[in-house]
Amino acid sequence: MKRALSWVLLPALAGCASMRAEPPCRAPAQQPLIVIELFFGRDIAGRQPLTDSEWSAFAASTVATEFPDGFTVIDGEGQWLDPHSHAPVRERSKILIVSVARDGNLASRIARISDAYRTEFHQESVGVMIYNACGSF
Repeated sequence: MKRALSWVLLPALAGCASMRAEPPCRAPAQQPLIVIELFFGRDIAGRQPLTDSEWSAFAASTVATEFPDGFTVIDGEGQWLDPHSHAPVRERSKILIVSVARDGNLASRIARISDAYRTEFHQESVGVMIYNACGSF
């Protein structure tokens, strides 16, 4: 039975491993990229929400320093569960999207942006999603 189970699990594990590898880019001129999405809440305890000019200054001084080749920012409407009150909280947000080549310093670049935002605007967290993709610019 153990041998049969290993034959069943082997393809499943192979599928998981392939998700971690760079995708095969089949379209002309596309290359493997890493896509990073960061989610920044705009509500700030004890004051009005983050303004567009505050966001612009943060993006220019911090985000552009870490990703000088470019990025995209879109406005979002989010909801999260407050861990203390267990109540849903709706909040406007900024969503940062960056597509870059694989880079050994990527984790530290993301951490610098996240840490700076959390410190400057008194946030508990910044959401981060990272995934493989194919693209060209």
